[in-house]
Amino acid sequence: MSIALTRLGYEPGTRLLVVHADDVGMCHATLPAIRDLFSVGVVTCAATMVPCPWFPAVAQYCREHPEADMGVHLTLNCEWSTYRWRPVSTADPASGLLDEEGYMPQSPARIQADASQDAVAHELSAQLGRALAAGIDVTHLDSHMGTVFHPRFARAYISLALDHELPPFLAAQTPEWIRSNPGFDVDLMLQIYEEALAAGVIPFDNLAMLPLDDPEDRVEQAKRAIADLPEGLSLMIIHPAIATPELETIAPDWQARVADYEAFTSDELASFVESEDVRLIGYRDLRDALRRQKSAAKE
Repeated sequence: MSIALTRLGYEPGTRLLVVHADDVGMCHATLPAIRDLFSVGVVTCAATMVPCPWFPAVAQYCREHPEADMGVHLTLNCEWSTYRWRPVSTADPASGLLDEEGYMPQSPARIQADASQDAVAHELSAQLGRALAAGIDVTHLDSHMGTVFHPRFARAYISLALDHELPPFLAAQTPEWIRSNPGFDVDLMLQIYEEALAAGVIPFDNLAMLPLDDPEDRVEQAKRAIADLPEGLSLMIIHPAIATPELETIAPDWQARVADYEAFTSDELASFVESEDVRLIGYRDLRDALRRQKSAAKE
């Protein structure tokens, strides 16, 4: 039996789907995209990148639309070559959070190898703090390019989420993934995973991400992924943006991002989702369940 279905109060065999938009605020092209996607209703939640230039506009949108299910896409690296951002908590190169040019390093591996654990914990807390101070009703935490899913940072990530009674992204496949990484402290990572489950974190049973290197027939790609979903709680990750010169200049994969936007605002895909035996939920549902469990534990 799925831990997620049990903790969310659903019957065995239920197919739950969270459709999540990543990278909101990375550039302006993501803003009209998320406004349109939330109005259509197939996309149920999203996460914003606090260090990025368009974060204030995301915060403004969330203040004007408090129903928006918006998390924080904790960001420790900047993968682009000509469009960069910096940490929000420090300008000290000794932190390991900056490269030689004073921006976040492009590679997650460099952060994982070189960054101070204390500096990372402080940066993650600062990003969440900035989002909360900006008036966002933060519903969850996850990680840009998976950088925090590393033995040196994972506990700080989980602890930050639980200290604020927010669900962190966690997958039921995590133990298998941990064991497949020979450089990991496997015992430590498994302990962190088990502690998160014991604290009430709800893991996703299934994960799906539409590929950023194959933008063709996006509606059909999404249909196949949704039709193939097994029972349990599934997470589908997309990276939507509208077509703009800015996006085309920043991102070599811009066509896939535009394809995500166009597919998930299409009537065809919306009708298909309605015809499937799939129940759409968001991260706010996971946050509510986590907070109910923590409240009950205090009684």
